[in-house]
Amino acid sequence: MKNIAIIPSGGSGLRAGANIPKQYLKFNGKELIAYTLEVFQSCELIDEIIIPAKKEYFKLLNQIKEKYSISKLIKIVEGGKERQDSVYNALSHISTDEKTFVAVHDAARPLLPINILNTALKSVQKFDNIVIAINAKDTLINGDEFVDSFIERKSVFYVQTPQIFKYENLKKAMELAKKENFYGTDESMLVKRAGFEVKIAEGSALNFKVTTESDIELFKAITKV
Repeated sequence: MKNIAIIPSGGSGLRAGANIPKQYLKFNGKELIAYTLEVFQSCELIDEIIIPAKKEYFKLLNQIKEKYSISKLIKIVEGGKERQDSVYNALSHISTDEKTFVAVHDAARPLLPINILNTALKSVQKFDNIVIAINAKDTLINGDEFVDSFIERKSVFYVQTPQIFKYENLKKAMELAKKENFYGTDESMLVKRAGFEVKIAEGSALNFKVTTESDIELFKAITKV
């Protein structure tokens, strides 16, 4: 059995107000993506890491690999126009004859707790497809300018990553989406759309995505040394 992590790194970072993709911004002298990579490097259940990225960042990624001893990073491949294209490109570089699971994780989620990752990787062996999520804690409403109705939060979840799938399931789901020119918001949507069940696994509030300027400030506060 093999566990492979795909960490798409082709985003522009525009919402974060940066002039380079947010995953390459430095915090305490270290690129954001380096924090993310170190989580997967330290996980004993992860065998390999693949990063789809823009070609102009291949050199930087190789430097990060060497500087932080990310030995599990075996391939850096060209990303696509959309995140889904990037993940598909990475998936196409996987060749395996054994039972393989693929964990797709956002490059800009650097604080993934190792216990959350380990638990999910163990659970996927039983359920084949796992999505990390956290149950909504706040009151949820429908409406535009004014409140229209309230949503029962008990069955509402905020989706995170990693999302982990049996290799064959993710491959079939992505090939179907490509054939039908369908773009989903994430991989779990594609896998569910292809007819596979997706198990919800426990996430963490720490596992937030660094997307906006306020997220950057929060990450700085948490990692301040």
